[in-house]
Amino acid sequence: MAKRGGFPGGGMPGNMANLMKQAQKMQRQMEEQAKEMETKEFTATAGGGAVEVTINGKKEVQKVKLSEEVVDPDDIEMLEDLIVAAVNEAIRQADEENASAMGKLTGGMGGGMPGLF
Repeated sequence: MAKRGGFPGGGMPGNMANLMKQAQKMQRQMEEQAKEMETKEFTATAGGGAVEVTINGKKEVQKVKLSEEVVDPDDIEMLEDLIVAAVNEAIRQADEENASAMGKLTGGMGGGMPGLF
């Protein structure tokens, strides 16, 4: 009579333990990568370099640099648009680098799984 339940051949528990070890190792690597990302800076420009924005890996603005010629009291809207464009580009760079680094760690496992990255 066949035994019900359990794992056939008794091989699964060992594989599951190995899988758990790999998952824990990957989690440590991801935590290290997240800490490393926080120390990085990303700089983007807009308006041909008239506006320069630097953010850190936590997506916090660290520095905004404006060229004198872009500061026109009669056209504040253009300056605002350039700042927004530079900030968004710096964020895109940070997201791209983070996704690339995490993809290398996970080997693409997290692709399509909401909330992972």
